[in-house]
This record gives sequence, C-alpha cells and structure tokens, in this order.
Amino acid sequence: MTVPPQADPDDGAVRSRTIPEASVARLALYLRVLGELAEQGAETVSSEELAGVTGVNPAKLRKDLSYIGSYGIRGVGYEVSSLLHQLERVLGLNHRQAVALVGVGNLGHALAGYTGFGGRGFPVTALFDVDPDLVGIHINGILVEHVDAIPSVCAARGVTIGMIATPGPAAQGVCDLLVESGVRCILNFAPVVLQVPDEVEVRKVDLAVELQVLAFHVARRHVAEHPQAVAGGNGHGRNGHGSAVRTFPLVDGASASEGRA
Repeated sequence: MTVPPQADPDDGAVRSRTIPEASVARLALYLRVLGELAEQGAETVSSEELAGVTGVNPAKLRKDLSYIGSYGIRGVGYEVSSLLHQLERVLGLNHRQAVALVGVGNLGHALAGYTGFGGRGFPVTALFDVDPDLVGIHINGILVEHVDAIPSVCAARGVTIGMIATPGPAAQGVCDLLVESGVRCILNFAPVVLQVPDEVEVRKVDLAVELQVLAFHVARRHVAEHPQAVAGGNGHGRNGHGSAVRTFPLVDGASASEGRA
C-alpha cells in the first residue's frame, strides 16, 4: 500500500508521488521525535541527529523525507518547526480526527483510558460494548454505548477511525457496523482477518504475533552465541521423546533445528 502525500495550497505545486507504507510508518516516528525536540526549544536538527534518535539509517531517513519534498539545508539540517508542520500535513493531522473504540473489556478499557491518543491528535470520542455491566458507564468522561448505536453515533460525531478490541467472533459484525457508519480506517486488535470493501483501510495489531517474532530473534541470537550447543542437541523433543530433526541456516556459520514430534 502507498499513501499519496496531501497537497498544500502554499507549495505552489501538487506532488503526485506516492509514499511507501514502510516510509509512512517512519514518518510518524519522525513526527513524534520532532514534537519532543520542539518542546525542548530546538530550532534545527541534522539528518544524523534525527536518525540517531529514531534508530533509522541516515540515508533512509533522507529518502523518507524526500517523499514529502523536504531535503534540508547542507550544513544546517532541517528546520524543526517547518518539518513538523510538513509531516502533520502529509499524515493528515491538520484535519480533525475522531476515534471510536468498540470493545471495552480488559484491553479495550486500557485503550480507552490512555490519554496519549488525544495528545497526538486522535481523541477517542465514542465507546461501545454489548456487556450490560459496561454499557452505561463512563470511561474518561465518555459514555459506553451499545454497539447497536454505532451507525448513528459515529455519523453524528464524525468518527474517522475505528478501533476494534472485541473477541474474535464479534469483530466482523462490529467492522460491518463501522463501515456502514462511514468509517474508512480501522485498527483491529481482534485475532481475525476482517473482510472490508476496497476503500476501507485496515491495520491489524496482533500482540501474540509480535511476541512470536521477538521469540524468533531470541532464538536466533541464542543460536549465534551457542552454535555448538544447538548442533549437539540430545535429539529429544519437548516431551523428551525422540524426534526427527533437520537444520537450516539462520546466520553465517550457525543453524537452527526444527523437530517433528
């Protein structure tokens, strides 16, 4: 997926270049750091400094910023306030955003109580659930309403982004209600793949998958640090029974084992 940069009437030209999704994610990171620099009173920042703080390669950072037409000044770097406003415009933060959260169980309640969304320009304006013990209560001053009210409430409050934190079986029905109400961007925490029209953008957050990815890196680091221990395994599976084992390379000079119970 690519995202077209938004035109600025003061630019004098409309940029039709598209921005790769990976770059969009990094632009959001640069924006956060620039906001912190602005609060500290910084006026300029070099690409090396900004790259160091964000953990991005300087060349990649300069490439990312070139997508929005910002090339900096040689020997000076980037003007913090100017680049900050440019990123806000490209990322759509110069337009009003309103977020609806569906599902205020354990995870949803934590999301609803997080004040950082509003501070970043994404105020949660509507909360929904089906649990009679939750419908009717207030979280952070917002009334929890029944999911049946999603179309009318979202339309009335101009909701632009929906967050789904329901159990898996309920997620698709909730998604359909959000789409029906005009929401075209959805952040999905439910462990399912949502079916949506082409014009609806869905971002999926699966915390278990993220942990599995981290576990892979832990295992790869262990293999790199202890190749002999891995190569000299005892041939037993997790249950202590013999298993067929094959090895495959992960890093130079090391291999990992895959067992079959």
